[in-house]
Amino acid sequence: MNNPLEIWHQAIKERNTNHLDTILADEVVLHSPIVHNLIEGKKIVTLYLMAAFHTFVTPKFTYVRELTNDSNAILEFTTEIDGIFVNGVDMISWNEEGKIVDFKVMVRPLKAINLIHEKMKMMLETQKSLKS
Repeated sequence: MNNPLEIWHQAIKERNTNHLDTILADEVVLHSPIVHNLIEGKKIVTLYLMAAFHTFVTPKFTYVRELTNDSNAILEFTTEIDGIFVNGVDMISWNEEGKIVDFKVMVRPLKAINLIHEKMKMMLETQKSLKS
């Protein structure tokens, strides 16, 4: 079994979203801190994670704690976006093939959530216009 966390950490380190195709299952589900509904399917989850990369993964992004077992991980992170401190958790589950099937992001404080909502919305609109 492949360990998708190794690839995920490499993607974060390199700030390279090209790794997403390798580690996301076709049926992956994303639980976003800013979107009420589940985001389902590799294509749309990839778009959201690409926008998240461009929003969250600043030079100050770092994972500060990691708890893992054979098919799950909880990764606590901190970052700074436009001078706003962000603290959050990525909860990741993967299948026997080493593909991520569930990705949940939780973020605090409220000021950070509002800023992320604004930035993610702009990034997703930009991505949609580029694909049109």
